[in-house]
Amino acid sequence: MIRVLLVDDQALIRGGFRALLEIEDDIEVVAEAANGERAVALALEHRPDVALVDIQMPVMDGIEATRLIAADERLSGVHVVILTNYGLDEYVFNALRAGACGFMVKDTEPADLLQGVRVAARGDALLSPAITRRLIGEYVARRPEPAPQGLGVLTNREREVTALVARGLSNDEIAAHMVISPTTAKTHVSRAMTKLRARDRAQLVVFAYESGLVTPRRG
Repeated sequence: MIRVLLVDDQALIRGGFRALLEIEDDIEVVAEAANGERAVALALEHRPDVALVDIQMPVMDGIEATRLIAADERLSGVHVVILTNYGLDEYVFNALRAGACGFMVKDTEPADLLQGVRVAARGDALLSPAITRRLIGEYVARRPEPAPQGLGVLTNREREVTALVARGLSNDEIAAHMVISPTTAKTHVSRAMTKLRARDRAQLVVFAYESGLVTPRRG
């Protein structure tokens, strides 16, 4: 059973998500919160598998709540998915950097929302949709060109794998691209995450862009 925490200051939105999620036999909504501060408290109380978190809320916003959840070792099993009204919202990049495993727009199709919850519960990042790559690319493009930092700890193979993760490739796709086994690809990704102290693939993507390893594609 996938246990979900809903965090949004609009009761109507929380009610809609709850109704949709609880139809599924493998998903249970364990708690709801109207602000980030309450979300952190409920995450500690219920230890959900997935927290669907809005960004702009009173008392404490979703970014700070995400940062607190990601920094708490007791909540290492909680995967935060940011909810936003806009696919290209620069706040989402900050949320990914804070420790979110991905994001979804609130008007996403029901089937995509359910799939997203299941993907997040497995510990995978919601990074494959093109809109996510576009978000990160456009946001980073507006920032000064960063100086590479920390790349020296990675082997050439690990750098290559990190760049491919940042392009949105799965382990299987990375394996095919590099002509290695999926297990080897997964090992390279895991080692890169460990060396860079990345909580998950989402933070690995953020690092790749911020370090200059990957640059936004134009056009």
